[in-house]
Amino acid sequence: MRFEPGRVILHRHFHGHRIGLLKTAVVAADDEQGLLLWVPRGAPMLDRLAVDRRGLRAMPFSEWIETETKLWEVTWSGPSLLKWLPRGEDHSVWFFRDDAGRFTKWYVNLEESGTRWDDGRVAGVDIVDQDLDIVVAPDLSWRWKDEEEFAERLAYPQHYWVADGEAVRAEGERVVKLIEAGAFPFDGTWCDFQPDPAWAVPAEVPAGWDRPRARP
Repeated sequence: MRFEPGRVILHRHFHGHRIGLLKTAVVAADDEQGLLLWVPRGAPMLDRLAVDRRGLRAMPFSEWIETETKLWEVTWSGPSLLKWLPRGEDHSVWFFRDDAGRFTKWYVNLEESGTRWDDGRVAGVDIVDQDLDIVVAPDLSWRWKDEEEFAERLAYPQHYWVADGEAVRAEGERVVKLIEAGAFPFDGTWCDFQPDPAWAVPAEVPAGWDRPRARP
């Protein structure tokens, strides 16, 4: 399954069987290497928060698993974002920009390889976010991110959506070798990417966003 450039799709992050985060995105490219997504500023999103609007990272995980949550309608408030989802690999790479559109950093999101789905009027890709991440500066210096949260949640295997913490870190270490070598996609590719001016996302998340999680 491949998506046509310019198509609006839903990038859904799951916490087990529940949506934790949903971004509305535009397909920039899709080929045998993977899927490139553009998330413009203001794109409609859904974010799972407590009913008092506190997020997962605002409380201990032991509290989160006992807290009533819901999906809140929000928008992507940061500068427009490019996401690369390599086919069959357990991570994605996000290209962050400043308000002037200049590249500022890469962000390696460790996640289960995405599963695509297409229901006709609405389509998307589903991933399970594995929480441990890597932040990469333009000079290729890097650091782990969210290590403490990752370790904390692994202590609750009956509730946490990550089953194998060692495998997640191993995937991160594999990507670090690419970073340190300056290999694709850390070789400058797409750092000056410009979207098609005709691309647009709807004002609201399209109907059909709540379909069951797609499985490999």
